[in-house]
Amino acid sequence: MSERVEREGLQVASELAAFVETQALPGTGIEAGAFWKGLSALIHEKGPKNRALLEKREEIQAHLDDWHLHHRGQAQNMPAYRAFLEEIGYLVPEGPDFTIETTATDPEFATQCGPQLVVPITNARYALNAANARWGSFYDALYGTDALGDLPAGGGYDAERGARVIARAKAFLDAHFPLVAGSWADARALRIHNGGLFAETSEETGLANPAQCVAYAGASEAPSEIVLKNNGLHVVVVVSLAHPIGATDPAGICDLRLEAALSSIMDCEDSVACVDAADKVQAYSNWLGLMKGDLSEQVSKGGKVFTRALAPDLAFTGTDGAPYVLKGRALMLVRNVGHLMTNPAILDRDGHEVFEGLMDAMITTLCAIHDLQKSDGARNSVTGSVYVVKPKMHGPDEVAFASEIFDQVEAALGLPRYTVKLGIMDEERRTSANLKECIRAAKNRVAFINTGFLDRTGDEIHSSMEAGPMVAKGEMKTQPWISAYEDRNVDIGLRCGLAGKAQIGKGMWAMPDRMAEMLDAKIGHPMAGANCAWVPSPTAAVLHATHYHKVDVKARQAEIAAMARPARLDDLLTIPLALGRNYSAEEITAEIENNAQGILGYVVRWVDQGVGCSKVPDIHDVGLMEDRATCRISSQALSNWLHHGVVSEAQVMGALRKMAQVVDRQNAGDPAYQPMAPGYDGLAFQAACDLVFMGRVQPSGYTEPVLHHRRLQEKEHQA
Repeated sequence: MSERVEREGLQVASELAAFVETQALPGTGIEAGAFWKGLSALIHEKGPKNRALLEKREEIQAHLDDWHLHHRGQAQNMPAYRAFLEEIGYLVPEGPDFTIETTATDPEFATQCGPQLVVPITNARYALNAANARWGSFYDALYGTDALGDLPAGGGYDAERGARVIARAKAFLDAHFPLVAGSWADARALRIHNGGLFAETSEETGLANPAQCVAYAGASEAPSEIVLKNNGLHVVVVVSLAHPIGATDPAGICDLRLEAALSSIMDCEDSVACVDAADKVQAYSNWLGLMKGDLSEQVSKGGKVFTRALAPDLAFTGTDGAPYVLKGRALMLVRNVGHLMTNPAILDRDGHEVFEGLMDAMITTLCAIHDLQKSDGARNSVTGSVYVVKPKMHGPDEVAFASEIFDQVEAALGLPRYTVKLGIMDEERRTSANLKECIRAAKNRVAFINTGFLDRTGDEIHSSMEAGPMVAKGEMKTQPWISAYEDRNVDIGLRCGLAGKAQIGKGMWAMPDRMAEMLDAKIGHPMAGANCAWVPSPTAAVLHATHYHKVDVKARQAEIAAMARPARLDDLLTIPLALGRNYSAEEITAEIENNAQGILGYVVRWVDQGVGCSKVPDIHDVGLMEDRATCRISSQALSNWLHHGVVSEAQVMGALRKMAQVVDRQNAGDPAYQPMAPGYDGLAFQAACDLVFMGRVQPSGYTEPVLHHRRLQEKEHQA
């Protein structure tokens, strides 16, 4: 247990107090006493309202449960169901049309469209990689993945594969930066002349659209880099005859560096395992380092040790002769935790753990002041904003409360009102159903709305738990609610004026090793009118960036806005019940084992090792990105089938034990791994059982209470 110090009526863990006072505060101009006074006021004034909002969640859930218990088989009677939802305040009246009033959003939100990364802030290496993923090698992304249709064989450079990579890259240039005559594959020399790009093929030619060449580096007659621009995204053509690849290229081109991850969410929530003061200090320290610009990490790779740090901005000469500077880093957002969890890092005046979201709001904003106060050099926000993603909010009142929190934080820290911009995760059913009013509740702050299919599915199951057995997990994406959910997010965002001011985002591609499939599927996100979408790695960001060259998202948003598609609230509210379905014994076994394996593979790392997000092999040994949201689906799916007698406790326990052996095998190469079999008595296995057998009574079906409890037990055991 951490030692504590008293600060303005708060009992603060010593290591957290030391971090704030010796690392975060110096350089901000804020005195320690003023900071602690502001945090104490925030906790003691907003804590009761936070608690009341959580009680409202439970009250609404009780009404939902009661209605379904007394109206068996009537869940699809939409008029009666909607009238009930309105009566209990689940659906709120929709107000008049409006346009958001958010100002000073950065170009990455207002004008540029591209990929977005989400990474655990507790891993400095991952955080640095994500921040530096603004730029990435197209050649490497093609060569090292299955984007070409197959994987590299290994054992040194494969010249034939390299030729395929170069051909694909030149085809990309032809498609999006075409020459007046000939192909980029025919180019023998490149030069900048009279403000334009010239390529020597069988004749001298230039770009079909000369304005696409915006800058260069080196001598104009023999540039080392040429900067092209399409749909707001840059591509750097790298030229070097001294490079092994460039030496074999007619024009000396050795790579294309694509502007890829325009933004990156540094996550304090779903992808981390932060259960106490030590964990929170690690998270806050890394965020502070990113905001100061001095975060670094020693990395060992290929037998070499080097220091990874934040990339500098990129300097070029514009085709007009003026300096042309491009940001070298992704614009960084920080995801705070939601309204639910408390954390023992700070106790209030009554000795209760404080709400973690309040602590996050104050401390992550404090850290960001270091970026706001920079007068030169690389900055995160060039407009003087702080970007906070707020997850797991249920309805407009909770969004309004989040905005109130930052009103008070800004006042306490001496920041202008609305410095903090809010990202609203549309991942809970009550938020989806009232999205317009949720946006209105933060109309001066909202800079981002994003669908979160994974958490949204977990809440879909839990909210309607008593309505009946749900369809199998794999069938969820074909249900009416999901297409309505994805379409409404874009439609309502556009109607509320987010275009040109804020991001409309889409969710994660969860298979980081399957890039060919991603290239086929994920173009659907910009086609849907989303100006950003989540990817699982910097390499995936490079490949996904090609979609934003193919699709002009601004034009696509204008087309969608003109369609006036129906809102389809009834579809959104259609519960995904397994009506008339009689699953075979084989289908039921497969569903139980698939869910059990996913839960165990994730939970064992969370509880035993404190790993909040990782690539977990599924039952077929396909690596999937897993976090608490995926765990929430699996646990709620099994809880629902248990509750309605589709499966028995004995069947589920048998599957958990069988899959524990599978997970043990999959982790056999990890020296830190603690096997679950044959005893099945470790804290991780117990946590998995809790998530399933107690899943129906977890608040909103969230996994955090169980995981935090078991992780704290494990840390005490390890101490």
